[in-house]
Parts: sequence; C-alpha cells; structure tokens
Amino acid sequence: MIKRWKTALISVMIFALLWPTFAFADAVPGDVIVTLGQDLSAEQKQSVLSDMGVKEDEVEVIYVTNEEEHQYLGEYVNASTIGSRTISSSKITLADAGNGITVETNNIYWVSEGMYANALITAGVEDADVYVTAPFSVSGTGALTGLIKAYEIATDTVIPEEQKQVANEEIVKTSELGESIGVEKATELMNRIKEEIADNPVQSEDDLRELIRRIAEELGITLSDTELDGLVSLFMRMKDLNINWDQVQDQISKVRDNLGEFLNQESTQNFIEKFLGFVSSVIDSIRDWFSSSN
Repeated sequence: MIKRWKTALISVMIFALLWPTFAFADAVPGDVIVTLGQDLSAEQKQSVLSDMGVKEDEVEVIYVTNEEEHQYLGEYVNASTIGSRTISSSKITLADAGNGITVETNNIYWVSEGMYANALITAGVEDADVYVTAPFSVSGTGALTGLIKAYEIATDTVIPEEQKQVANEEIVKTSELGESIGVEKATELMNRIKEEIADNPVQSEDDLRELIRRIAEELGITLSDTELDGLVSLFMRMKDLNINWDQVQDQISKVRDNLGEFLNQESTQNFIEKFLGFVSSVIDSIRDWFSSSN
C-alpha cells in the first residue's frame, strides 16, 4: 500500500508540470474549461460537476464521445480498456505562463497523472491545472481525448492528427512498461529520453536505439527486445514531428522542481507522517490479531 501511495503522490506532481506549449487563444489565466463524458447520466454529471467545484452554466463545457475515444486510442489500446461508454471527465484551469502543469485524478485506474502529462507535453500544452475525475473507477481514456479536444477548441487550433496519435501511443507504451517495471520508472524513462533528445538530437534509428538502451541501463531498467523496439518506433515518430524539445525539457524540469517543493512542504511532511503512522497502526493491529488467533 505504501509503495502504491508513493507512486500516486509522485505521479500527481510529475503530471503537474508535464503539459506542453499551447497558449490558449483569447483566454486568460483563471479561465476554466470542463470536458464531460457523453455517457454520464444526469445524476452522474451533476456529481462530477460538484466534485470539480463548478456549475455547468458558469464554465465552457465540451462533451467527449466513445467514438472519439476509439478513434484516437483504438489502434493502441484493447477495446475492453476503452469500453463502450465515455465517463471520465476533466477540468482545466489556465495558469500563468511559466507555472507549468499540475494534475490530480480521482477514480482513474489506467492512466496515471504522469502519463497524462507526458502525452500532453508531446501534444504541446503547458501552464494549466488539470483535474480528471469520474463518478466511479474507470480507465480514464475519455478524459485524455477530452483534454486534447478542449485545447483545440479553446485555442481555435488544429493539432495534427499524427501528433495526436503519437501522444496517445505514448500513453499506451508507458502503461505497458509500467506493468513490468513500475509506473514511476516508466514515466522517468520517458522523461529522460525526451531530455536527452532535447540536448542531443538523434540522427538515426541506431543512435536512438543506443540512447534508449543507455538511459535504461542508467536507471537500472532491463528492457525486452519488444519493449526496446516499441520505444524506438515511438520516438522515431516523435522525431519527425514539429515538437519544441527545449520546451519539453523545460516542462520536465519544472515538474521535478515542483515535486521537490511539494514533498518538502511542512503540510506534506505532516501528511506523510500521519499516513505512515496510520499504516503502521494497521499493520500492528493485523499482527496482534494473528497473535491472538494462534
């Protein structure tokens, strides 16, 4: 449980600053945009809006359909993971330039905060506070589709289809890696590869393969041939897109800075201390229960 909690905490902060460079046209910091899953019932919609702390008539609302989910993720994700209904929803609050991205999720089990952030960086968004939620536990694929859609509508900008596809593929690759090496390591591997490409652009597929292999070794990660091939294919596609790698590197750096700042806050330390104390008491109770049973 402690490991899972630490992973969630770190992912929240990593996700917080990993949203790329998209400036909202005719929008100002503080503006709020909400995306809702098309298949929410009336009661569920009100529950989600309440959870977000907004009223429907006071914010711009964008709906996301299940067809759109399958359009952008169907090539990479098992249909059962996407499902037949779009439920996950999100709230985006525009932040001042340079603030980076913060992300928090509720009832989302498949897409982590860091995965959302990395995909959005690849798509090109930055400076926003993001909250992804659902009335019950869901994969979270609908919210990802909604976030990209919201950006396009808010900025009156069309993100190239190839860039959307690569961003979605990145989510899937990170999730697959997370199953074998853990979400934290998978997210950090993606970040380190991007940072390295920003510092030293690769010229060939062989150079990229060697770069990924080297970074994985530095992180103590063993990649299978299939995993390595998948990452090479993904980043070769990224390499050919119009991605501002300096900007990506800056966003990743902000994520790390914010994470350290967050973890060092007195309130955070107090929470961690109380949480670990609670876990310890639970373990003691279980130990006592087993002792009394024997």
